[in-house]
Amino acid sequence: MFEPSALGSGPSGLADWPRPFVFRATHLDGRTIEAGESFHFDLNLFDLKADAVAYLVLAFSQLAREGLGPGRSRVELTDVSQLDKNGDPAATAFHKAPAPLELDLAASEPISHLRVRFLTATELKSGQQLAARPEFSILAARIRDRISTLRELYGEGPLEIDFRAFGQRAALVCMTRCDIRHTNVERRSSRTGQVHPIGGFIGEAEYEGNLTEFVSYLRAARWTGVGRQTVWGKGEIAVTY
Repeated sequence: MFEPSALGSGPSGLADWPRPFVFRATHLDGRTIEAGESFHFDLNLFDLKADAVAYLVLAFSQLAREGLGPGRSRVELTDVSQLDKNGDPAATAFHKAPAPLELDLAASEPISHLRVRFLTATELKSGQQLAARPEFSILAARIRDRISTLRELYGEGPLEIDFRAFGQRAALVCMTRCDIRHTNVERRSSRTGQVHPIGGFIGEAEYEGNLTEFVSYLRAARWTGVGRQTVWGKGEIAVTY
């Protein structure tokens, strides 16, 4: 689960599978947790196997006992909860995994304008290059591909849609405003001591056009993230319209 390898059949071009989860912990950035104080982080899990949650509970219980942070301070895992569609705790998952949260990708009410906020550092690939701006055709394609890959590897199979036609329709949506800035972020591996860059752009962009079919994908991307290195919390977005 933490280092998945492409040992079986799966999407072509993937030497290693994307991990079936992403972290959400920006609210802990720069904080010092005092002795006796509690804290939490979110982990969005996409593996539908019944024992996936149990393995995660065991792993994080052991990690907590071994210690977290630069000083390896010991902590205790006290609670595990499933979140609802609003991101609020809805059911305990400490001893028994609740039913997975289901997100409908069907088109909803007509939408012609929306704003996407890039809450954490985001990098989107276009061809073999990193995109300088989150043009909607690139953003929609990367969300489509990520959702389909996660479904194929850990769920009910790849998306059953016409990928080319989806991309062609996304290309008709125009970006009307782009207010982003690039940020440099690094992470240090406690195992190897190596420092890895995990920066990208943050900010927001607005789009206009026939956005109806894409809204549900953007909502799903709130949970999956989009772009490179999503497992470390990159590519978190929020949508308003």
